[in-house]
Amino acid sequence: MADFQFGKGCGEVLFPEGVTFKLSKTKRVRQVFSKNNHIATVRASDGMFTLGMEGAGLLHALFPAPEKRVVVCEDAVPFVSQGKTAFAKHVIGIDPEMRAGDEVIVVSESDELLATGQLLLAPEEIIILDRGMAVDVRRGRDQA
Repeated sequence: MADFQFGKGCGEVLFPEGVTFKLSKTKRVRQVFSKNNHIATVRASDGMFTLGMEGAGLLHALFPAPEKRVVVCEDAVPFVSQGKTAFAKHVIGIDPEMRAGDEVIVVSESDELLATGQLLLAPEEIIILDRGMAVDVRRGRDQA
């Protein structure tokens, strides 16, 4: 599923030997951990992954910029890194191959990993619009 969602080879990177799983009440995989670090959660509704910061870091290291990334301006860095929403007016770069609904990595202008979340608009819409939510941030680097 990770190869389908993020690209070929991502399954091996996200889920190396030794990962552990937390199961749901129905005995299905719900969360994936590596050495007690949260890599991903499996959405019950469609079986797709939502990334933890550990998983986002693995994909960040795997893909060269600007792949799988949304780049925000320096003014938004403190807010996004705390898990706040990334707005379209703060986006200064985006991977044009992404689609609304994709799981994305949010980075600063210097390609520093800030957060992970779900893209709410298509890249073309984000570039054109100067208002509205662009990324629904799930987890931020500095989140408590």
